[in-house]
Amino acid sequence: MIDNPLSAMPIPGVLHVTGASRQHAASDFGFDLGIPQDARRTLVMAWLGLGLLALLASGLFSVLLVLSRTPQLQNLFPIADFFRVALVVHVDLSVLVWFLAFGGALWTLSGTQRFQGLAWLAFGLAALGTLVMCVAPFVQVATPIMANYVPVLDGPVFLTGLVLFGAGITVLCLRSMLSVAPVGTRITGGGALRFGLSAAMVANAVAVLAFAWSWIALPRTLDPRIYYELVFWGGGHVLQFAYTLLMLVNWIWLASAIGARLPLSPRVVALLMAIALLSVFLTPITYLAYEVTSVEHHRLQTLLMRFGGGLVIPPIALAVLWSLWPARPLEAAKRPLRASLIASLVLFSAGGIIGFLISGSNVKIPAHYHGCIVGVTLAMMGVVYLLLPRLGYAAPSSRAAAWQPTVYGAGQMMHIIGLVWSGGYGVQRKVAGADQVLRSTQEVMGMGLMGLGGLIAIVGGIMFVVIVLRALRQPKSQ
Repeated sequence: MIDNPLSAMPIPGVLHVTGASRQHAASDFGFDLGIPQDARRTLVMAWLGLGLLALLASGLFSVLLVLSRTPQLQNLFPIADFFRVALVVHVDLSVLVWFLAFGGALWTLSGTQRFQGLAWLAFGLAALGTLVMCVAPFVQVATPIMANYVPVLDGPVFLTGLVLFGAGITVLCLRSMLSVAPVGTRITGGGALRFGLSAAMVANAVAVLAFAWSWIALPRTLDPRIYYELVFWGGGHVLQFAYTLLMLVNWIWLASAIGARLPLSPRVVALLMAIALLSVFLTPITYLAYEVTSVEHHRLQTLLMRFGGGLVIPPIALAVLWSLWPARPLEAAKRPLRASLIASLVLFSAGGIIGFLISGSNVKIPAHYHGCIVGVTLAMMGVVYLLLPRLGYAAPSSRAAAWQPTVYGAGQMMHIIGLVWSGGYGVQRKVAGADQVLRSTQEVMGMGLMGLGGLIAIVGGIMFVVIVLRALRQPKSQ
């Protein structure tokens, strides 16, 4: 095997390992998190279980979503509100609940044992809120509001579920801040990952404050579509930092787990995470300087997201890509980790590139955020594969596990390409059925590719759930 010829070159600020120092460096710079051997393991599995159930439920709603937008099949769903109701629940389960439940698992894993009562209270509130949101469409007719970041069904049942879930996450953040493990003055690889997780947790706490601030500042007499858009705009922007920080931690952890050597020291990684956190801490300035309803408030928050993301994501993504070259043969249990990591990098990058192509309100916008969101999801799927054997379950090492990230990622790539294709011809977002008004052959072909890709992605998602459930039923082989 030929190593990268530049790997021996000393570069200031990055990891340089030679000769006898390799063993010492591996212990200091291996980006890994220890697994608790106490009661926290049960809580970690509880949060992972909540996230997996949310993914499974969102997948059921996604089948209806894809069918309601696919040419020929869309006529089976003549009521546009059906699409919107399903979309609200699907988005909240597959993004809000799945991402934050996964964050809850990692924050529990990286913290201490303190305040276990608060920890279980947080989980109980979040789980109850998720259940109420799932059943809300079937017990109460409510108007779907397609607000960015957190769409809602404007009815007491769904909103009660959302508030309960939010209360659970708020208690989770409070407990996590009270039980954070010290990083130490000498930052190791594990310390850098814990710092990144703490930064994501702080970003989530600031998002909760932003939601509350917007809710207090806005009059309830506004049109519901405007009201919910403004309520969730500020906190939703901050949540993107939390999601991104979780993804970056997952990228680095997965790369290290498969034996890749990142050309970044733990101090540099922690510094990059701190830059993203700086953008989070600047968020209150947008509230103090401008009214929540002002254009300037929106623009300043967008600038903060571009600043933090633009400075942090590219160097870490390039470092991870560099560490993966050249490709090395891996044992069966590590192949799903590498496949998840590569698929995540590709999808997130595609979503970012599509973001520069957006003009107007069309389906290029969901293509952008589907790419980014699925990039985060794939990284989380890879870490689930990594955690299972460490938590005492069987390692997903089958061919299906190795192919699952590729199937899911390829389907999502087809999905977003179809959306970009159709968006170029003006197909509008957040509509379905006859409301799409597909006039040209190109529009029909683009949305058809979207539908086919979506169905393939659903198969990949089902594969993930089945693989994880099989692993949970089998104890780890000794």
